[in-house]
Amino acid sequence: MLTMEEALRQSDLRFAPGQIVKGIIIEVRPREVLVDIGYKSEGVVSASEFEDISAVKVGDEVPIYIEKLEDKDGMVVVSKEKAEFKQNWEKILSAATEGGTISGKVKAVVKGGLLVNVGVEAFLPASQVDIVPPKNLQVYVGNTYDFKIVKINQDRQNIVLSRRELIEAERAERRSRLLQEMTPGDIRKGTVKNITDFGAFIDLNGLDGLLHITDMSWGRIGHPSEILKVGQEIDVVVLDVNKEKERVSLGLKQKLQNPWESIEQKYQVGQKVKGKVVNLVPYGAFVEIEPGVEGLVHVTELSWTKRIAKPSDVLKQGQEIEAAVLGINRDEQKISLGIRQLEANPWDSAADKYPPGTKVKGKVRNLTSYGAFIELEEGIDGMVHVSDISWTRKINHPSEVLKKGDEVEAVVLEVDRPNQRIALGVKQLSEDPWEHIDRHYKVGDLVTGKVTKLASFGAFIGLANEIDGLVHISQVSEDRVEKIKNVLNVGQEVTARVVKIDRGERRIGLSIKAANYTPEQLKEEQKLLDALKPGEDLVALQAAFDAADEARAAREKTD
Repeated sequence: MLTMEEALRQSDLRFAPGQIVKGIIIEVRPREVLVDIGYKSEGVVSASEFEDISAVKVGDEVPIYIEKLEDKDGMVVVSKEKAEFKQNWEKILSAATEGGTISGKVKAVVKGGLLVNVGVEAFLPASQVDIVPPKNLQVYVGNTYDFKIVKINQDRQNIVLSRRELIEAERAERRSRLLQEMTPGDIRKGTVKNITDFGAFIDLNGLDGLLHITDMSWGRIGHPSEILKVGQEIDVVVLDVNKEKERVSLGLKQKLQNPWESIEQKYQVGQKVKGKVVNLVPYGAFVEIEPGVEGLVHVTELSWTKRIAKPSDVLKQGQEIEAAVLGINRDEQKISLGIRQLEANPWDSAADKYPPGTKVKGKVRNLTSYGAFIELEEGIDGMVHVSDISWTRKINHPSEVLKKGDEVEAVVLEVDRPNQRIALGVKQLSEDPWEHIDRHYKVGDLVTGKVTKLASFGAFIGLANEIDGLVHISQVSEDRVEKIKNVLNVGQEVTARVVKIDRGERRIGLSIKAANYTPEQLKEEQKLLDALKPGEDLVALQAAFDAADEARAAREKTD
């Protein structure tokens, strides 16, 4: 028969560190629980190892892991959590494999991720929590999810999980299903996932679609953020589905009627409308007269009278204005607007105010190669053509006699209302001296004047009554002249003989060398000069004079 000591010794052989034994709860205290494991001393388990200490009762059976048979006080060291961990770990190893799925409850936030209870504690990296790594991991604590087992390390007894991979797989399946069933024209619910400058990406429950900025509204949108925000739920229209590239184009404005379809019923030419300036460009201003409908006010349609270089000089973005409808093009979705049409056109009364023959005064506003623009009143200019500046002078550019800012008198010659032009003349203020040129000059007359201009072929001489005479280079001297500037200077006073009057060219031909000719000499040469065709350029006088010289030389040789 065994003694008591031998019996206890034999009993002790059943217990060893690392073993899992059955424990019976014999006492529940606030911070600890006493457990009878059949050993010589009771085990003490921390209350924190129980999920709900209030539910623990005396007599309950729990698994116990033996850590040490004796501590410094001679007490056995046990753990309920380690017993459960070992049991669960063995269970997981037998049932779970890498790549498989397991359910677990998020226990706490730890460095780099989350701690998940799947029977044992497993690690969920922050990058594997969701498709987009969350900013606040705390919101996941206490929730139960399905996870994919990424890695099992038996040596270290740890498990790495991923929730993201399951979500991605689910989304891929859902995406494939949606692509197959989705058709253009469908209306789908979605959530704004991301906003860019060119549009917004909409999550269609697993499938992302692009809502381009041009398909958001019939009206003008500067940026998608003006009407959308991330996380917003919206209904969208499916415009196009590309199954191969897994792309879906979406529309928002297509849920509403295109305002341009009934534009011609809403607006007529001449109608006055109100609108807001939404864009300013160098050539005009775009005005929104209703959502989705914009009209263009061209810079030329801003004012009848003001000279507007660019629309921003008189308008600003966001300004409310009134305008008149000038034209409608439904197919091109264009409306032409005008602001000046709301006021009386001063050109309507210009013909009555400035009839031909009216003397006017104004300042030179601008000079061009062909004439000068004279401001008669604000917005009303008249143009003096270069040919209407002087009866007698040949003027190549108006700057020869006029400059900007000069106040001048003129006569109205013509009013062209359709083209908004008034033709003016300065020379018409006085009588044309060429009308009665015979009263002033006759062939053979001796005249005095100053050199006004030099040319390669001769010199222009300013005579009385603002009439120019032309001295050909062959008529300057009896000697041959190579260059006119060698013998004459601008401003030099000369005496010459009138040898030709050309009404067509409105010029008088002069000869300096003939100033001292006898009447007989002049008469001989006049015969040759008379042979010139009427209106022929006086430069052609050289031929006549050369012929006269040859005839004279022939006579002198005969004599």
